[in-house]
Amino acid sequence: MAGGGTKAVVAALLANTGIAITKFAAWGLTQSASMLAEAIHSVADAGNQVLLLVGGKRARREANELHQFGFGRERYVYSFIVAIVLFSVGGLFALYEGYHKIHDPHPIENWKWVPVVVLVAAIIMETFSFRTAIVEANKVRGHVGWSKFIRQARSPELPVILLEDFAALTGLVLALIGVVLTLVTGNGVWDGAGSMAIGVLLVCVAVFLAIEMKSLLLGESATRESQEKIVAAIENTAGVQRLIHIKTLHLGPEEVLVAAKVGVEPTTDASVVAETINAAERAIREAEPMSVHVYLEADIYLENY
Repeated sequence: MAGGGTKAVVAALLANTGIAITKFAAWGLTQSASMLAEAIHSVADAGNQVLLLVGGKRARREANELHQFGFGRERYVYSFIVAIVLFSVGGLFALYEGYHKIHDPHPIENWKWVPVVVLVAAIIMETFSFRTAIVEANKVRGHVGWSKFIRQARSPELPVILLEDFAALTGLVLALIGVVLTLVTGNGVWDGAGSMAIGVLLVCVAVFLAIEMKSLLLGESATRESQEKIVAAIENTAGVQRLIHIKTLHLGPEEVLVAAKVGVEPTTDASVVAETINAAERAIREAEPMSVHVYLEADIYLENY
């Protein structure tokens, strides 16, 4: 896992652990449905950060006979599990708790302003975690917009943490609105409505994450920028007439497989062809260091290709 991704994951883990403890304490005092939904949400988030760290560690294992291209995609597997946990433990539980509270509403009668204090404190802590994720993402995002960065990133940790932190902050605001309206009106339905709103939010984020992680698990090509670098490296190699076709595949966030058919200058000297191919491979790796596995096939270009 890249250093920025690890830093963002650890920051989120520490924040969510502390937030979960305070939320459970507030729920124990007030029996607020929104507080319980948010506490479970924080537990799910903390568990998700542990999963991301475990996935990053397991992905660094050496390749073996059974997995000859290594274990880089294991980071995608654990990120997909994160989406499942967020959907089930976070979203569905919040929906259930909100439904239960709406059908059996009761106001917050004890320690009335404790949830407000806890939620405001949680918003402050979550903001610091979100800020860390934004700072680390900006180091690799460049001038790409946030939506495009999240959808096109091949490293799963930063997009996952960004979406989790965004959902957490939004959920905290929804919980705060529900708790405040319950305190002001004395109607516990608002508390249940806040919990259900949190549930809908988490389910939507989880579904989006699952779709993105599924795409990475199936195998995505190198980014357009990376492919342009690779193509230019091949075409600018001495002895290469043209690039006939190329395929790329991310074996992990920082590992790209490159397979291409290269049209070389006609010659009967095999050593010249071999040197051309070797030069093209070196150029590819210099232009795009993530090109860990490079397979080039030499051919003579014909117009009917």
